[in-house]
Amino acid sequence: MIKKAIIPAAGYGTRSLPITKVIPKEMFPIGIKPAIQYVVEEAIESGIEQVLMVVSRSKNLIVDYFDHSLELEAFLERKNKMHLMDAPNIPDIQIHYTRQPIAKGLGDAIRLGKSFINDEPFAVLLPDDIILHKHSPCLKQLIDVFTKYKESVIGLQTVDEKYLNQYGVIKGKKHSNDTYRLTDIVEKPKINPPSQLAVIGRYVFTPMIFEQLDKIKRGIGGEYQLTDGMKALLQSEKIYGKLIEGKRYDIGSMDDYMKLLNFVYSDIKNG
Repeated sequence: MIKKAIIPAAGYGTRSLPITKVIPKEMFPIGIKPAIQYVVEEAIESGIEQVLMVVSRSKNLIVDYFDHSLELEAFLERKNKMHLMDAPNIPDIQIHYTRQPIAKGLGDAIRLGKSFINDEPFAVLLPDDIILHKHSPCLKQLIDVFTKYKESVIGLQTVDEKYLNQYGVIKGKKHSNDTYRLTDIVEKPKINPPSQLAVIGRYVFTPMIFEQLDKIKRGIGGEYQLTDGMKALLQSEKIYGKLIEGKRYDIGSMDDYMKLLNFVYSDIKNG
């Protein structure tokens, strides 16, 4: 049922300055692939057929990466090195692009995909989060829950209390061993977080989320917060949270990024 996804990739990457002045965070190398390719591959493995990337004018490297390089291909053919293109970076999926002219928040970025989604349920993948799995892609885990309940589903992770002020945090009732039904959600709580269940960068939404995103006002940081849209959606629809299976790395965190590099290098080295 879920065939379309939005990947918001228009942010400034302020946590990773100064390198993000010239290299989008989504293009940070992980092994021989950039971070954004891991996210696109997760979407494909989860059954997604069309992706809309929301970019800014400083993110042309992303667009170029997923395009053919005719000069490079011609050079490799002349040098009899076409085998170097055996691992293509252009995935077998339709990728569309739209620009977010001004960075006004995640809620605004997703709202730009309304006409692309065309009143269908859809997924959102945040490219900051690289989630490695052994059995099932993170997004597919959420899609399975959506297929069962036909309601919006968000990815959750248990986070140490001292870090909860960096996340959206839910209040909810346990529905099964790894699933919760949300009753509230708070963006970056400074005190008294409602739980230790933090929202991570994977979502499946009904199209009703767009109606709520059209109504919200600027929130924390002067931005249109997706959390505020979800909070409003709770007034008319159910939202479920799924504790994800797999290891999550936040590439905006230097510690996480280095751990991810070490893990991927070790995995490649050991075959």
